[in-house]
Amino acid sequence: MPTSKDVARLAGVSQSTVSYVMSGKRPISEEVRQRVQAAIEELTYHPNAGARALAGRRTHVVGLVVPFGASADPGGLLPFIETIASGAREHDHDVLLVTADEGTSALTRLEGRRLCDAIVLMEVEARDERIAVASGLRVPVLLVGVPEEPDGLVCVDLDFAAAGRLAVEGLVERGHRRIAVLGYPPEAVERDIGYVRRFGDAALAAASAAGVECALLSPVAHTAAAVRAAVGRALETARDGDGADDDGLDDDPGPDDDPGLGLVVASGGAVPLALTALAERGVVPGRDVSVVAMLPDATAAATSPPVSNVSTESRDVSRRAVQELFRLLGDDPPTGGGVHLVPPRLTHRRTTVAGPAA
Repeated sequence: MPTSKDVARLAGVSQSTVSYVMSGKRPISEEVRQRVQAAIEELTYHPNAGARALAGRRTHVVGLVVPFGASADPGGLLPFIETIASGAREHDHDVLLVTADEGTSALTRLEGRRLCDAIVLMEVEARDERIAVASGLRVPVLLVGVPEEPDGLVCVDLDFAAAGRLAVEGLVERGHRRIAVLGYPPEAVERDIGYVRRFGDAALAAASAAGVECALLSPVAHTAAAVRAAVGRALETARDGDGADDDGLDDDPGPDDDPGLGLVVASGGAVPLALTALAERGVVPGRDVSVVAMLPDATAAATSPPVSNVSTESRDVSRRAVQELFRLLGDDPPTGGGVHLVPPRLTHRRTTVAGPAA
């Protein structure tokens, strides 16, 4: 296997210069840097991670603590993992995946064995027992999520409170006076994941501020039976006007009529089940009711029919997490923690009615 000494000899520089080119710790002329890089490529040289760790007390590994239990959503986690792993590689770091089911022991093991330079925690609970341990570790810890007490840690997340407001305000602008929110699944509610309350509380507050009715139906399991029952309860909220029959819809709507129920689906995994439940009742989104879902834009656009959505762009959150993580690992890391929220956006598609603001 080629060594840094071989690279130095081929490039005509010292071993220390090779080290400086790779670490970026000292300024090196562009001409020398290109010679070293060319030698690295020609020799297919890969520095030994253990040797780098001994020399600079760095492992060049990021520990990513993710939920792999029964309640995990693999489809939702994959974009986070892919983006964080890709961003870490751009900074010459690898990613070590660790199950969140280990609790605080995973954190102490990662630090005690010096397995990584920093730790990223996902699926942060409002009162997460790991926070007290994380804040006392010698390696930087970044949270993807916002607990009630961040304890001086850096947090990155989607702005779920803004998402809840956007969903409700978007329906109010389309003329809806009755809104129902299908909440998150039982495992997220029971674990008190931070975003669950932030989204629900903001949605209810936005409805109250607008003077409209809003029912929060929570929890809602990701099963056909559970979502069907929740959709049925939601439609009951529209049974208060003339012409409304047992399905909760106005059989003879006029141009000035209330457009009926505005339905918010908070959990992306429940969206196809909710659309199926509406179809089983003969209810057409965009005509009889409005549906706004928490989904990534690409997923919402590809759904049949294309669903109006508040964006949950996990890759945007992950990119911001990588940016803040390597600020923590830099030569001048920030102090005092901080909360960084990625703003969502509302896009109306075929599942919202053409209200007075359309």
